[in-house]
Amino acid sequence: MINLDSIRMPIVSDLEAFEEFLRGQFSSDGKLMSEMLTHVLSARGKSIRPIIVMLTSALTSSANNRQWVEGERNCTKRTYLAAMMVEMLHTASLIHDDVIDNADMRRGKPSANALWQSRNAVILGDYLLARTMSAGMESAQYDLVSHIIGSVATLCEGEVLQSQHAADKDTTRQDYLDIIYKKTASLISISASAGAVSVMASREDVEQMRRFGEALGMAFQIQDDILDFSRSAKTGKPSNNDLREGKITLPLIEVLEQCTSDERQRLIEKLSECAHDESAVDYLQGVVEATGGMALAARTMNSYITKATSILSRYADSPYREALINLCAFVAQRDN
Repeated sequence: MINLDSIRMPIVSDLEAFEEFLRGQFSSDGKLMSEMLTHVLSARGKSIRPIIVMLTSALTSSANNRQWVEGERNCTKRTYLAAMMVEMLHTASLIHDDVIDNADMRRGKPSANALWQSRNAVILGDYLLARTMSAGMESAQYDLVSHIIGSVATLCEGEVLQSQHAADKDTTRQDYLDIIYKKTASLISISASAGAVSVMASREDVEQMRRFGEALGMAFQIQDDILDFSRSAKTGKPSNNDLREGKITLPLIEVLEQCTSDERQRLIEKLSECAHDESAVDYLQGVVEATGGMALAARTMNSYITKATSILSRYADSPYREALINLCAFVAQRDN
């Protein structure tokens, strides 16, 4: 199975430099803010988005047509800035999500709102957004800021759209695809294209990377939703959380599309009970497993992976292209 270490290999020196750059951008004289920043920066997870920014910048940069040399850096501070912006937008959105969902855990660790209450967590998320945009403007990287900033509104739209459909229990396949594009794929798409923008790549390369990131992002979220139904997944959070929150995701949609109207109504009624009845959660989880909902969702996920890798096939062989292809495989195979 592909692991992240092999994906990081061509940019490992850049990732080390990026971490130093990132921490240099976020500091505070206040004790509480300093504690919150230390916590959130150390609990960021896999750094998938910065990895994508750096790999796509190297893939599309004319300066990197030379042979790759282990240990050398391939990215400039402009690329680190792009990586920081998408990573902090993502991090802020997760902090706000945890407040909205009243979630106490994030990646197996206490969430910011569990540690410091929702009020301070919201302020922390806002601070990350403000400081991120300020760093871009202060360094006069207006094209990067302009390219990335629109994703904030898209993320918000996705959250509201998801809440609306979760309340109404009426999510269709198209509704679901719209939601996961706005909540997840849009920022991964921006991450991939921002890497190209950061090295002044051609307009065609920026567009190709945008399309690559969108396909990868759609696959990433579908796999996330499949893992939510898996009792053996190592996500750091309880399985079947989406059911408890009333969300209809692709594994359940696959089942609902096979049902008669009466069967569908019965399943929707069960979904309405999941917030307060664990037996309803177990029932729906069992139905999805028994009727192949997860396998059918995986088929859709793999179609997006195929699309992403086909875009990469247009580029010459290099360690960066190989790493991105491996990233596609990692997304499809991951269990956390």
